[in-house]
Amino acid sequence: MRISELAERTGVPVHTLKFYLREGVLPPGRATSRTSADYGDEHVERVRLVRALVEHGGVGLSGVRAIVGALESPPPSRHDLLGAAAAVIPTPAARGPVDPEITGLLEELGWCTWSGAPALTALGDAVAAARAAGVPLDAATLRRYAAGMTVVAEADVDLALAAQDPAEAMRTVVVGTVLGDPVLVALRRLAQEAVSSRRQAAADAREDA
Repeated sequence: MRISELAERTGVPVHTLKFYLREGVLPPGRATSRTSADYGDEHVERVRLVRALVEHGGVGLSGVRAIVGALESPPPSRHDLLGAAAAVIPTPAARGPVDPEITGLLEELGWCTWSGAPALTALGDAVAAARAAGVPLDAATLRRYAAGMTVVAEADVDLALAAQDPAEAMRTVVVGTVLGDPVLVALRRLAQEAVSSRRQAAADAREDA
């Protein structure tokens, strides 16, 4: 298909597709002349992936480029795959050293993590910011959050292990994490409403008894 057809199938304007080509996040098509090329289903899939990462995952072009590169060269080990995925998944910039409270929490939980993981510093920064804003995130609450995230991580790893090959597993982990985060946030909001409603109903029933 020509680039105009690719634009029609994906809903992405031609000028944006040309930008993706220049930035290296969309592979070139098969040249049919000096000024035109032919594109296939793999280009449709890549455009949809890039669009999802940018529009729904909030990933910048440099992050998309890193993710695409990781998908094209996945490591053979599923555990190494998780490390490679973590390295390319966008994480808030660290603003200081790892908080000893965070490392202590992970030791208490028995979590084996890379000491240089960006998420360690990001977690410490996020906890500090929440506390500074008056949110009472004490150690017990963090442990409860961690217990919930363990269940989420088990589901993530199960999906990666069920993948047929390293390339599919890498896509599942990277794309699933980036695009799955908004899903988890939405589920959290809905769960908060459900739990609050249930507790309010129980309180009302006690008052009426």
